[in-house]
Amino acid sequence: MIAATSAGFLLGFSLILAIGAQNAFVLRQGLRRAHVFWVCLTCAVCDAVLIAAGVSGAAAIAAAAPQVLEILRWGGVAFLVVYGGRSFFAAWQGGETLMPAGNGNGSLAAALATCLALTWLNPHVYLDTVVLIGSVSAGWPGRELAFALGAMSASFVFFFGLGYGARLLAPFFAKAAAWRLLEVIVGVTMWAIAAGLALGG
Repeated sequence: MIAATSAGFLLGFSLILAIGAQNAFVLRQGLRRAHVFWVCLTCAVCDAVLIAAGVSGAAAIAAAAPQVLEILRWGGVAFLVVYGGRSFFAAWQGGETLMPAGNGNGSLAAALATCLALTWLNPHVYLDTVVLIGSVSAGWPGRELAFALGAMSASFVFFFGLGYGARLLAPFFAKAAAWRLLEVIVGVTMWAIAAGLALGG
């Protein structure tokens, strides 16, 4: 169970680390100390809902057609290899920085509306949570729940860590070299999980 939970946590954390509009928004809110708790909670709960949908769907399909497990497993391996390769390419290419910007704190309703839009209107969120995490979870038969809880925990840890640690993280991630290092770490993690999955989880 610990192995499945750890694998879910590592995969979930690696997927969230990618530079994106949602993370930039959470970082900006953290820098302004504006509605940080509710923004972080909203992001994490949305991720948890999507992860649960992906994992439960994969488990249901596997129960109805056990042969689908192999398809899901190798599909997950392929996706992770490509995703990791993309991170390595981004690290090699360099030049990426994240400079939070914006004006005013705004209302709680406006902040949550923006947060929900950035989450649910982003097609990559569905690929990462429902498709990828759901597919990889099939490689942990009987331990899908532990895998899902690990991935969900990663969302809570990341978003609250980013939101409340924004003032410390912003100067560091304004440097291109920091993002290069981050992309390398993400790439290594993705390929390590892919290797474990290819060898039988």
